[in-house]
Amino acid sequence: LQVLRHEEFEEGCKAACNGPYDGKWSKTMVGYGPEDNHFVAELTYNYGIGEYRLGNDFLGITLVSSQAVSNAKKMGWPLKEVTSGVFETEAPGGYKFYLEDKEQLKQDPVWKVTLGVSDLQKSVSYWSGLLGMKIYEKDEEKQRALLGYADNQCKLELKAVGGAVDHGTAFGRIAFSCAKEELPNIEALMKKENQKILTPLVSLDTPGKATVQVVILADPDGHEICFVGDEAFRELSKVDPNGDKLLDDAMAADNSDKWFAEHNMKKVSA
Repeated sequence: LQVLRHEEFEEGCKAACNGPYDGKWSKTMVGYGPEDNHFVAELTYNYGIGEYRLGNDFLGITLVSSQAVSNAKKMGWPLKEVTSGVFETEAPGGYKFYLEDKEQLKQDPVWKVTLGVSDLQKSVSYWSGLLGMKIYEKDEEKQRALLGYADNQCKLELKAVGGAVDHGTAFGRIAFSCAKEELPNIEALMKKENQKILTPLVSLDTPGKATVQVVILADPDGHEICFVGDEAFRELSKVDPNGDKLLDDAMAADNSDKWFAEHNMKKVSA
């Protein structure tokens, strides 16, 4: 994965992009290619937070990449074969990745993102009936469904967890871009259907970059969903050739581990 851009913020996001934390934070976008046509991960870092308690809301990302499997083996990174040719591994912090040992897909090696749900039918009705996703697969026996907006894009897998969904303290969300004029329509539909709107239509600033408009929703299990206006987002999300350097500089300047150690203190556990 490549560092696509890195941004630093002095205070918490007014749309809770970094969770319910008010202090300094950063975000780093990583992916196999530009955000225009690839699924990318947003890694948020809250200065001074030492660890997060994970829940059962985010169940993993599946990559189709024999190179990733090979890299893990060379680095001695723990792998567990869960089905033939599919390996489970964990990123630092406990987030799960599933690596499919096949030639890397040309369009985007990120095949699916899996979210835990408490009621599969209710969740499918929300994501398909309200948000307009196409149902690609549905397996009642295994209590899972695969949905998406396009054949050549990363898919969303919903998987029943056999009880309530626990979001822990890391507060992730999934985001989609759409035409800016669609944002008021999405907000109006959710109001009409009495669905939860976490952040009504609002403009978000990024220092030195484009201001984007977003609407942030919550599905029946509280999974956060951000719809962002595409026109400004295309400007904001351009690959930054200095992204790697900005990230390296930020990590070098972050002496919080040393500060806490010198004061015989531990970073806060969220």
